[in-house]
Amino acid sequence: MTESADSRWTHAGHGRPESSEPPPTTTAIAAGMQLPAGFAAIAEDAELGPAITTSMARVERVLREAISNSDPLADATSKHLMEAGGKRIRPLLTILAAHLGDSERAEVLQAAAVVELTHLATLYHDDVMDSAPYRRGAPTAHEVWGNTVAILAGDLIFARASILVSDLGGRALSIQARTFERLCLGQLHETVGPRDGEDPLQHYISVLSDKTGSLIAAAGQFGVIFSGAPSEYESVLVDYGEKVGVAFQLADDVIDVTGGKVTSGKIAGTDLREGVPTLPVLLLRRAAADGDASAQRVLGFLDADLSGDDALAAAVGEIASHPVTEQSWAVAREWADAAKSALRPLPEGVVKDSLAAFADAVVERRA
Repeated sequence: MTESADSRWTHAGHGRPESSEPPPTTTAIAAGMQLPAGFAAIAEDAELGPAITTSMARVERVLREAISNSDPLADATSKHLMEAGGKRIRPLLTILAAHLGDSERAEVLQAAAVVELTHLATLYHDDVMDSAPYRRGAPTAHEVWGNTVAILAGDLIFARASILVSDLGGRALSIQARTFERLCLGQLHETVGPRDGEDPLQHYISVLSDKTGSLIAAAGQFGVIFSGAPSEYESVLVDYGEKVGVAFQLADDVIDVTGGKVTSGKIAGTDLREGVPTLPVLLLRRAAADGDASAQRVLGFLDADLSGDDALAAAVGEIASHPVTEQSWAVAREWADAAKSALRPLPEGVVKDSLAAFADAVVERRA
């Protein structure tokens, strides 16, 4: 953390409330950390495992400091989602990519915190727009404090991310700004739907690329840039991040309409109830338009009133048992395979293997 950033934050009310407990040590945070699925190779590596865990613990400390605020309401709302947990996949990808260069550089940790803060901020806004009651198993911020406070809390976290990234230089600020633009455009395009004559499936993939792929791509790109890794690896991590991000979101969307309870706290079928056109539904509508009688029958369940739990459960059961579900998983696996293919220029080793294993893991989960 730079001195200039600290002084700006102090003037803006940054700092722990007087009554708060001292922050935990890096060692204490590291001891309680578990890497997400797909990163077993890191944990098993005698050198890389402890290095990654320690770096992630340091990032966690940066995050906690960055969102702390001397104003009690701002402090509570900003910490709400972070304290609910999360996989921290984006900062982990930054740290992992940094091991292609000098991962000990302080800028790497700061960049890793930037991508996680940006992700956290989008979740506050997404939950308001989706009227989501739960996130990570906890009540969403708008359920606790109302929509206006939740939106402002998201804005505040975006501001803190901007302070951090401004200290990393113009290039980082440009990447962050362009990524933020894509996040907003992805949400906008999802909200208004495809234009007249636009292929709904292509529109959907474009939304996923903007809303999810862009930030994961930036995470890997930051790791390469700030570790001083060979510059040719930058485009590799961007390509990988875009593709694995689409695969990740495709899997999430299939799980939503077919699975049990998702780790975010969402109940299966939430997207069906809200009329969100995810891949299984798009494929089902395409099949029905082509004359598939079974698809037409299932659409009857989906287009009915899904406000009741029984009706929603019936719709989930029908689409889960239809072939479009396996077709959707196949599409997700294609994106994961494309992400792994993008890694070919990287040197062989645990970093490359872990990135490939993560791509497999995002499409192997079914709940």
